[in-house]
Amino acid sequence: MPSWLIVILCTVAAVGLFVAGMSLTLMLKGHHIDSEISTNKNMQRLGIKCAVQETREADGTADCDPGHDALPPGCTGSCGACDIEHKK
Repeated sequence: MPSWLIVILCTVAAVGLFVAGMSLTLMLKGHHIDSEISTNKNMQRLGIKCAVQETREADGTADCDPGHDALPPGCTGSCGACDIEHKK
């Protein structure tokens, strides 16, 4: 059996195992894994912050605080919504 075929079969098997594992997680838990810092309650409880929020706190421009009711425009408190360059 050629070596390139072995590599392709191993790759397909690895991807298949990954998909099966993620599917089992979804079936057993009933929801997708919540890896977003802004919505994961356990990460928030442990005090984990995204890099954007830490950088803004270090710069003194931490106006993107999810604890406020009225957030600045373009900022929802999630790391995806807050850009590091403060683009308007």
